[in-house]
Amino acid sequence: MINEPAINQATNTSNGKGNFTYLALGDSYTIGEAVKQTESFPYQLQSLLKTQGINVTDPKIIAVTGWTTDELQAAIKKENLTATYSFVTLLIGVNNQYRGYPINTYKKEFTELLQTAIAFAGGNKNKVFVVSIPDWGATPFGQNSGRNPQTIASEIDSFNTANQEITLSAGVNYTNITPVSRNAAVDLSLVASDGLHPSAKMYTQWATALLPKVANVLK
Repeated sequence: MINEPAINQATNTSNGKGNFTYLALGDSYTIGEAVKQTESFPYQLQSLLKTQGINVTDPKIIAVTGWTTDELQAAIKKENLTATYSFVTLLIGVNNQYRGYPINTYKKEFTELLQTAIAFAGGNKNKVFVVSIPDWGATPFGQNSGRNPQTIASEIDSFNTANQEITLSAGVNYTNITPVSRNAAVDLSLVASDGLHPSAKMYTQWATALLPKVANVLK
């Protein structure tokens, strides 16, 4: 969020015998801005699945810090992917809120992205996992941004209400990590060194929340 550095994404989509593949779609929260790649939630999820005997190849990540829904849409089209994946995660919307974009536009574009994610999962909605938008207003950056943290929280809740309704209506799994993201207000160990993005510790909590859901589908 905020900054837009060069693309930081994995490119390993190999599918060796017995291996599952994983596509992660999103923004800074998916690439793991300000932490090591292996500490991002997709890579931690891959590692946790391995401990359960589920071998997942390195995630294919389409995500850049600062992306909104329309930018993610454009990037997916540019990638021109033809493969399908064993499972897909989608976490997008914080930058729509940050930039003050209309929520109705978000609803339309998120709906389209969710359908795209389902297509990448071979049309199997059970293999798509949507993650809620975390509350950046709880971080030191958010607390000192000049914006009202309560207003940020309220707007994040509105965006999450929208994406949750769309997700559940489509019959797709939804994981709400927003409450744990708000613990950053009282636990700085959950915040990365930039004062804005999650630390590896917080990403562990997200990956742990996703683990049983994903494992259940892949086993």
